[in-house]
Amino acid sequence: MDIAKEAHRRGFQVMLHLPMQSVANETPEAQELRPGMSAPEVAALVDQFLQNAPDAAGVNNHQGSQATADAALMDALMPVLRDHNLFYVDSRTTAATVAYDTAQGFGVRSAFRNVPFLDDVAEVAAVRKQLELALRGAREKGEAVAIGHPQPPRRSRLCAKFCRKRRRKGSAWCWPPKLVH
Repeated sequence: MDIAKEAHRRGFQVMLHLPMQSVANETPEAQELRPGMSAPEVAALVDQFLQNAPDAAGVNNHQGSQATADAALMDALMPVLRDHNLFYVDSRTTAATVAYDTAQGFGVRSAFRNVPFLDDVAEVAAVRKQLELALRGAREKGEAVAIGHPQPPRRSRLCAKFCRKRRRKGSAWCWPPKLVH
């Protein structure tokens, strides 16, 4: 909670990285959205997570390949996000996801990751390559939603430097709310 509050205080957008069950369930979280949960259970858990990120402007899924493919679970989640006026970014951890379409159906401002993850491989050179791929994807598609995770300082500096350099060359980098519809 302290990190989210400090980020908000400094003017950064805060997103809730909402734990959801994955297909392999490799590393289940102690609390996560799972298929079979009732709508009240989903609402209560989301509300609990939002207490730790009270200034969250939006949500995306942490893992969640099983959860985002479950239509009933997404039908329970999206009204909660809509009622909190939160946007949703689908990390697309599975091709079977229904999260984005469900969000759209419930009137939740939403987007989805449409270029490779930035940090699947944690090496600086690999992250730099993924940033270039994301930029190429944005040029081809008109916009791109790229997702990375908080990193050790060296990789964070790389990302910041990359964005500053590309911004000077005319690329626009923005927060997710600019890309949700």
